[in-house]
Amino acid sequence: MKKQTIAIALIATLSLSNMAVAASQNADIEEREHTEELVGLSSGLVFGAVVGGPVGAFIGAFTGSLIGKSVGDDSEIAAQQAKISEQSSTITAMERNNQSLQEMTQAYNEAQVQLAQIKATQQQVLDELSMGMNVQFKTGSSHIEPIFKQQLDNVAYMMNVSPELTLDLTGYADRRGDSSYNQVLSEQRLLEVTNYLTAQGIDASRLQGQAYGATAPLHQEQNFENDFFDRRVTLKLGAKHGELASN
Repeated sequence: MKKQTIAIALIATLSLSNMAVAASQNADIEEREHTEELVGLSSGLVFGAVVGGPVGAFIGAFTGSLIGKSVGDDSEIAAQQAKISEQSSTITAMERNNQSLQEMTQAYNEAQVQLAQIKATQQQVLDELSMGMNVQFKTGSSHIEPIFKQQLDNVAYMMNVSPELTLDLTGYADRRGDSSYNQVLSEQRLLEVTNYLTAQGIDASRLQGQAYGATAPLHQEQNFENDFFDRRVTLKLGAKHGELASN
């Protein structure tokens, strides 16, 4: 009976003492850890008092406090591990997005290089054609020879893939024959070339033409060879805004 009275007194004293200590440390210890340690301490006191009397109460209190602290630490560790796992997933997703961005950037740069090469090639071809290309004709004829049809096909192709291009055509005749006949003949030659290009899908609004008869020979001296070059339709590529291959 005496032992039980002493044990109860010790339990009450330790409970009051621990409550005072817990109140003084409230500003430094987080609410969760504080609560868990107090629960562990109180449980240990009761358990120790029942098992071993006053000494058992001291041991139980100390052991219970450690158990409560351990439970609190385990909870904190679990929470931190969850945060680390979430952050790791976020970092992995960011790394994948960064890799995809790098691949897209590389593909874009490669496409830009290829586009620049295509534009350079197109510009070279257009520059050569814009210097002037002639379709030559036989004496007194407006018939387009097969070799010149192939050249006209190339011009039509360039115009079809480059909608901004226009074509300036001028028709001529040599100095043999009278001026009226030569004027009509140059107009017929111009019409034949124009019709051939429109048949290849070129809109007539993109073609501008003028016939000059025998009034603009290439050479001052007239002879067989010079007459051949005078019987022509000259084609010169341009652009709606004065720029070749702007697109």
